[in-house]
Amino acid sequence: MNKTEIADKLSERGLRVTPQRIAILGAVIDLNNHPTAENVIEYIKKNHPNISVGTVYKVLDSLVENNLLKKVKTEGGIMRYDPLQAHHHHLYCEETDRIEDYEDETLDELINDYFKKKGIKNFKIQNIQLQITGKFKNQKL
Repeated sequence: MNKTEIADKLSERGLRVTPQRIAILGAVIDLNNHPTAENVIEYIKKNHPNISVGTVYKVLDSLVENNLLKKVKTEGGIMRYDPLQAHHHHLYCEETDRIEDYEDETLDELINDYFKKKGIKNFKIQNIQLQITGKFKNQKL
């Protein structure tokens, strides 16, 4: 995604388009690996050394609040960021801490049908997102 497309996404959400927001959202998209805030900081410091650590955290929070990023928590409690807004699940490798997106319409239908029939007493389900934990084999998905 180029800078113009990122700027358009920010504008669509009513956010002011700033070089910091463009750089930080661009970093999450470019890294394409559900980066941590520290990964984002390390990545943007190469081209934007004047962006402060505090700014990165504030912008990431703002991007989450405005539905441009989602937070993904690993089994180890580490917070990661996901730019994919379409409904999907995650495969989490305990060995490498790697997270991969996983989409399966049949699984989604099964889960939704199950909870439509069964439900959970005194609870309204808004979203169901699985994190499937395991270990990746040597090959990429």
